[in-house]
Amino acid sequence: MSKFKCVLFDCDGVLVDTETTSFRVFGEVLEELGYKAPIAKMAVDFSGTSLGACMRHVENLFNMTLPENFEARFRDKSFEAFKKEVTPIPGIHELLEDFPLPFCTASSAQKAKIILNLTTAKLIHHFENKIFSAYEIQQWKPEPGVFLWAAKEMGFSVEECLVVEDSVSGLTAAKKGGFKAIGYAPQDHNVKLLTPMNVPLIRDIREVKSYLNN
Repeated sequence: MSKFKCVLFDCDGVLVDTETTSFRVFGEVLEELGYKAPIAKMAVDFSGTSLGACMRHVENLFNMTLPENFEARFRDKSFEAFKKEVTPIPGIHELLEDFPLPFCTASSAQKAKIILNLTTAKLIHHFENKIFSAYEIQQWKPEPGVFLWAAKEMGFSVEECLVVEDSVSGLTAAKKGGFKAIGYAPQDHNVKLLTPMNVPLIRDIREVKSYLNN
């Protein structure tokens, strides 16, 4: 019998593959303004954080202020791209189909984005009334608020929950909140990035089940 009673999944990069699209579109909108940022590096440094953090980084990088419509432009363009490009993480359908514990998603993304991407990836039916967005509490990873809120709403203590994350900011948030966590690292560069976090790493999302009794 598992010592855990609930699993909190991040969304982008754990349930759905969106971050490549997100950062590509971010770079395209930025280039429309005449700026070219190191998007590949930002995709590593800012994975799992808020759009606001990325925007502040760019403003500091170029010593400028982004126009007021930048976020709206990015949202519109990225949502259109998500509808065409978002795919489920390999193995996630199989994992969730007969998952033995209650689970939810706790993400730094806007709820509308989470719903769109889960719908596009045909995962939304698993998450009815189980979507927790940091925007709703105005506290983003690496702060632990969204995980603490999700655990409470799901009806479980921190000690009863396992967090599954793919980013340094997400794993930092889990640790700050006192949660046990595992890192999803499907590629070698993910392994290199997450190894310093000192948590168990998995290469296949279906391996989550093997950690429920650890």
